[in-house]
Amino acid sequence: MRYPVYIAKRYLFSKSNRNAVNIISGIAVVAVILGSMALFIVLSGFSGLKHFALQFTNVFDSDLKISPAKGKTLAITPEQFLQLQEVEGVEAVSKVIEERVFLQYKGKNHITYIKGVDTQYQNVIPTDSILFAGDWLIPHQDEVVVGYGISSKLSLPPRDYGNLLEVYVPKPGTGQINILDPSSAFSKRKVVSSGVYEINDDLNSKYVFSDLPFARDLLGLDSLKVSYLEFKLDPMIAEENIVTQLSGLFPQEVVIKNRIQQNDALYKMLNAEYVFVYFFLSLIAAIAIFNLAGTIIMVILEKRGNIRTLYFLGLTIREIRRIFFYNGLMMTLLGVTIGLFLGAVAVLLQLWFGFVPITPTLAYPVRFNVLNLLLVLTTITALGALASKVASLKVTEKLLD
Repeated sequence: MRYPVYIAKRYLFSKSNRNAVNIISGIAVVAVILGSMALFIVLSGFSGLKHFALQFTNVFDSDLKISPAKGKTLAITPEQFLQLQEVEGVEAVSKVIEERVFLQYKGKNHITYIKGVDTQYQNVIPTDSILFAGDWLIPHQDEVVVGYGISSKLSLPPRDYGNLLEVYVPKPGTGQINILDPSSAFSKRKVVSSGVYEINDDLNSKYVFSDLPFARDLLGLDSLKVSYLEFKLDPMIAEENIVTQLSGLFPQEVVIKNRIQQNDALYKMLNAEYVFVYFFLSLIAAIAIFNLAGTIIMVILEKRGNIRTLYFLGLTIREIRRIFFYNGLMMTLLGVTIGLFLGAVAVLLQLWFGFVPITPTLAYPVRFNVLNLLLVLTTITALGALASKVASLKVTEKLLD
């Protein structure tokens, strides 16, 4: 084992008598450098985009959400709610009522969802981080907090007491509407917008927040009914243990989802795109790296005389093949080390200085991830080892004739 590695190292750093072999060897190493550098930079860029896309859901979505498996509401007694709060690992729990509503302000209309929340909601979700203007709602004051998209569409400023926002919701019943008096089919309340929240384009137009009693009164629900519960968990306690304890507190069947499961479609899409990008770039890198096989074959042909000498000195064909396998593997490791170093420098410079912008105020998001570093190192090394193995098989007894 020691002799093949030593000879392979000599072949790696010694110049060939033929200038063409030196040039092709240099090109092969450069291909490995560029392949590993490009793969790491693109994966870091995609990781940055993934983190950028998910940071909005991480702010808005709770650690855990419990909703009814059937129907639209859960019945939660005060005793049951107290038991939920006392579960080890639960830092806060909030009751939420959600339903589709119709908004009207100065002749402008918008269909959205009302999200009635209790006073514990601010302990579950950092509302101060999503508040764009105005103040968070004060309980029992007929106030709402609207999204930036809703505010823009309705031209609705905070604290406009001269022109109140009208909230409509269909009244529960048989579904029959008196066409002579359409207002009889809807419950209506007038509220003032106390503030505006801003998350992303989709959520900014989807929700209007109110306090829980307001939403209950508007929808005609009793004091025990909620649409779902949202939880903030202690990160030091295993989520599986908390879920097991919580599920045992409900007599009816419920659906329990963590943050990833609440956005499973988004996570699946991002993960599928990541895998596609990885394999696509790995294929391109493989095409470039397999130039290494041609380089090793040229070295084998150029060193034919040395191979005969080594063979007559007692080395077996298998040991001679190892020489050129290790030679290719060393070229790969040299190239991937330089490539990852250059790629890491490029990613860190983008993180610190944002040389590549998306908009004048937003730099292209990248994320330095050790997992990406190891993934590229493993991928490029495996491809280089495969190319070296294939090329080393060119050493046969026929070559010694």
